[in-house]
Amino acid sequence: MKQVAVDDTEDVSLDLGNEEDLVLRKAQIRHPLATFFHLFFRIGAIVVYLFCDWFSKSFVTCFVTILLLLSFDFWSVKNVTGRLLVGLRWWNQIDEDGKSHWIFEAKKVLPNHSTSTEVEARIFWLGLIICPMIWTIFFFSTLFSLKLKWLALVIAGISLQSANLYGYIHCKTGGQQNVGKVASRFLSQQLFQRTL
Repeated sequence: MKQVAVDDTEDVSLDLGNEEDLVLRKAQIRHPLATFFHLFFRIGAIVVYLFCDWFSKSFVTCFVTILLLLSFDFWSVKNVTGRLLVGLRWWNQIDEDGKSHWIFEAKKVLPNHSTSTEVEARIFWLGLIICPMIWTIFFFSTLFSLKLKWLALVIAGISLQSANLYGYIHCKTGGQQNVGKVASRFLSQQLFQRTL
């Protein structure tokens, strides 16, 4: 019987993922237009709210402009940027019986392939978390300064941006029923990671 000699010094490469792909995933923004509009409408609504007296003395013009920016933000985050930047989406479906069903989905990602980058995910979550907090601060400042005509607009801002935040946290947690505990844990975890 003939024995085959095996060379123990042979170099074997392990496929642990391409290092160049990992660097690109961390540093590159693959969807610059979606990333821009994810922040543009949100920040635009806040800037117009803060400085609307400089642009126009008309309350109605300012109100409608801010409400349009908030509506564009809600639609773009729910329908476009959530899918592209983090691979999540949510919607409401009504069946034939008239019952409402909320559907929360997360894209299945292959181990070595991702459609979004870490930078995009950070931008998405930071924008999604910080802006409702800013609108909450506006709520208290509006309430305490007795500018009650702005209260409806601030409540609309909180409602629209919190609805997206709630929906995406639900998607991220896999649609679990006890979202309150999971959401608070997730938010604190996200804020803690961003401060490091």
